[in-house]
Amino acid sequence: MYDIIGDIHGRADELEALLLKLGYQRQGAVYKHPERKAIFVGDFIDGKGQHRKTVDICRSMVEQESALAVMGNHEFNAICYSIPDNTGDYLRPHNEKNVRDHAEFIAELPFGSHKHRETIDWFKSLPLFLDLGELRIIHAVWHYPSFPIVAPWLDDNNCLLPDAFAPASDKNHPLYHAIEHLLKGIELELPEGFSFNDKRGNLRTAARIRWWDEQATHWSNATIGTGNAALPHLPLPEQRYRYTDTVPLFVGHYWMDGNPGALSENVACIDYSVARPGGKLVAYRWGGEQKLDQNNFIWVDRTL
Repeated sequence: MYDIIGDIHGRADELEALLLKLGYQRQGAVYKHPERKAIFVGDFIDGKGQHRKTVDICRSMVEQESALAVMGNHEFNAICYSIPDNTGDYLRPHNEKNVRDHAEFIAELPFGSHKHRETIDWFKSLPLFLDLGELRIIHAVWHYPSFPIVAPWLDDNNCLLPDAFAPASDKNHPLYHAIEHLLKGIELELPEGFSFNDKRGNLRTAARIRWWDEQATHWSNATIGTGNAALPHLPLPEQRYRYTDTVPLFVGHYWMDGNPGALSENVACIDYSVARPGGKLVAYRWGGEQKLDQNNFIWVDRTL
């Protein structure tokens, strides 16, 4: 059985507190449970926290087979931030915005250092998704149209091949858009004249869509992460993607708030914004059920 744990973003103290609450005990350098295994949904880094300690805990658990993990968009970004392109820059440019976004991670693991290179190599070993038969794990959305596009660029463990990162960083390549969907969600351009500032203060003219919500049909009720932006009551401009399978699906990424709960009978987001004050680090204790149980969400509050 599995304990699916949400985005950590360097909050190692909360991670250890949650693992202890779930019944994991430290044995040498690794946390283990006598009967269960953890699954991390990605986004181990980028935030005000303890990145080195977080990576060490999670990596040790994965390598000692007390946990599984998938890649988040922040791991993907960190990889591309480390790979030179053919212009003298990097696949993820070292511009002001990106330097700012990665600053906390690089402060702990200096760019190009042995520990940084070792961590990037571990990020590359993380699969894009896990299909365990009775449940599925992906960072942002189980987007069926994207799977045939990424398939040629994956190894037997569903990890991106070394040659995949360049096309996955090229906005003119189909792989770029497939990775955007799987790791960052389904985004649509807002109606002309509308925009919002994201959680990092960056101006956005495209918004993530609530793909799990059958009622999300108009701009005024279909987006997530747009804060208090006043969006018009206009229908979305294209056919909406829905996850309609009965296999339980767990995602992170979306910075939910309030009391943790399922998004639908079989879809749960377990990212509850531990990266910001007032957030929570959340797990779902899965015991084989097909319909998710509200009582199986377990969490710890962020410490100051």
